[in-house]
Amino acid sequence: MATTHDATDETHDEVGQAHPVRPEDQDPKLWRGQGWTARVIKNEDDDGWAVEMTCDGQSEPSLVGPWTMGRDKKNPKPLDASAFATLVKTANEVLARHVQQRRAQLHRNVTVAVEGGARVRVDLDVVPDEDDPHAVLTERDAAGEVVRRSRVAADFKLTAESARRWLEGGVPEA
Repeated sequence: MATTHDATDETHDEVGQAHPVRPEDQDPKLWRGQGWTARVIKNEDDDGWAVEMTCDGQSEPSLVGPWTMGRDKKNPKPLDASAFATLVKTANEVLARHVQQRRAQLHRNVTVAVEGGARVRVDLDVVPDEDDPHAVLTERDAAGEVVRRSRVAADFKLTAESARRWLEGGVPEA
């Protein structure tokens, strides 16, 4: 019976060649593949074990969690293909949540009624530049088209009232 592999069952070497993640090529406490390294480590907080997931190219783990004891109740259970796949999926989800959270911190919007009863959306996008932190306010019409933009301080607090003031020309540009 032939074994099939999909893209999630592969790892890439230094020159970008794809190779299947093969259990026989892995160590019981260290698995590499799919852009991740899983390493079983001694849990510093108790007598148990932990597993850390480190994204390729990163020096610090993205995820550290408890790891199961083996049958002898003192050594860790060895990593296997199923556990590694689950760890990779979990680590990818953690990174996706971090990206989503970062986006939420840097982007806000409110919808306000303007003169004549029309509703417009005002977006605030923070630019966390180390040398020149600032934010950009964008007015969008009902169709989502950009009406105008202006630069404001990075700590600008977007509320319905501050958006109304800006729309009326009462907020100085940064």
